[in-house]
Amino acid sequence: MSIIKRNTGSSIITRSILLVSLVSFFNDIGSEMLYPVMPVFLRSIGFSVVLIGLLEGFAEATAGISKGYFGNLSDKSGRRVPFVRFGYLLSALAKPMMAAFTTVWWIFLARTTDRLGKGIRTSARDALLSDETTPENKGRVFGFHRAADTLGAAIGPMLALLYLHFRPGEYKLLFVLAFLPGLVSVFITLLLRDRKKEKQANHPRPGFFSFLSYRHRAPLPYKMLVGGLLAFTLFNSSDAFLLLGLKEKGISDTAMIGYYIFYNLVYALVAYPVGILADRLGLYRTLIAGLIVFSVVYSGMGFADGMWVFGMLFMLYGIYAAATEGVSKALITNISRKEDTATALGFYNALSSIFTMLASTLAGLIWYHFGSVAMFIVSGTGALLTAAYLAWARMKGQITVNR
Repeated sequence: MSIIKRNTGSSIITRSILLVSLVSFFNDIGSEMLYPVMPVFLRSIGFSVVLIGLLEGFAEATAGISKGYFGNLSDKSGRRVPFVRFGYLLSALAKPMMAAFTTVWWIFLARTTDRLGKGIRTSARDALLSDETTPENKGRVFGFHRAADTLGAAIGPMLALLYLHFRPGEYKLLFVLAFLPGLVSVFITLLLRDRKKEKQANHPRPGFFSFLSYRHRAPLPYKMLVGGLLAFTLFNSSDAFLLLGLKEKGISDTAMIGYYIFYNLVYALVAYPVGILADRLGLYRTLIAGLIVFSVVYSGMGFADGMWVFGMLFMLYGIYAAATEGVSKALITNISRKEDTATALGFYNALSSIFTMLASTLAGLIWYHFGSVAMFIVSGTGALLTAAYLAWARMKGQITVNR
């Protein structure tokens, strides 16, 4: 029996929401033990900046296309939990793979396997969160989940920092250790249960790209919102470039990880309060404000110098993430029909990850040919233009949402 009644207002954070948040918390401890050292590790085994961009972009594209297919499959089957379980399992198993070999193709395989697990679980997981609440509380629920997820993302680098203090430059064992919290997350998924499965019509298994047909039946507000979000994604390259930006300015590995921890702590601390604020002031306004903050961070990163300036920018970056990542999902689930929730999320996530592949590759090329300052300015300008477009669309009534 559920410990919390659904949609009664007596408690917003249900048992399922809490369990999913714990799963994300432990998974991100493992994942983020690796993420801040990943670009340095890749450079140490011979990856160029362009190749790092291509790797990150390709891995995210794999995750994105999978999010589309498995989100559609989740809606067709009426199930959420099996996708959550298998996705987290696959990502956990991928972590020690990075320690086995250092050839280019093996690293691509390991990184892609990790991202495939993310693709399998993400749309179903977010649809599960949406199913557990009401439109009026979406910002709070997604904010709570992002807070737990990001708290794990702060603890992970702390553990990595402690490890590197005693074993500087020895990255391979770290990939094996990161498997342990991932395994805990997998065990927690065994406590999750789907709500009573509604009887489904005899749907044939959807084709791998059948989720793309959602664009024909999606409501206009969804198309306008997602169009803006995808435009922004073209300018939002991997966070690895922010870390490489610190390295270029002479920041040590330890300090670089420290900044990344600080960013995640800020994100974790403000995600839930920002979610509450977004429910009160409007999800859409919060999203636009977050894009403006992103523009400030990236534009500033091109010229920043000094420890406190970097600290300020990474603090703002945490606020940006809190104001956009959960909020954009809340908006999408509010706009889409209940029976299409995972498909709507998957459609956006799929195209977003393809655009991320392009963004990371282009960012690497701009950096290589014109320098880091040019890359950061282009990203900041693109975010500001996207915010202006979304504000214009909202003002003209082309995007009409409840919140």
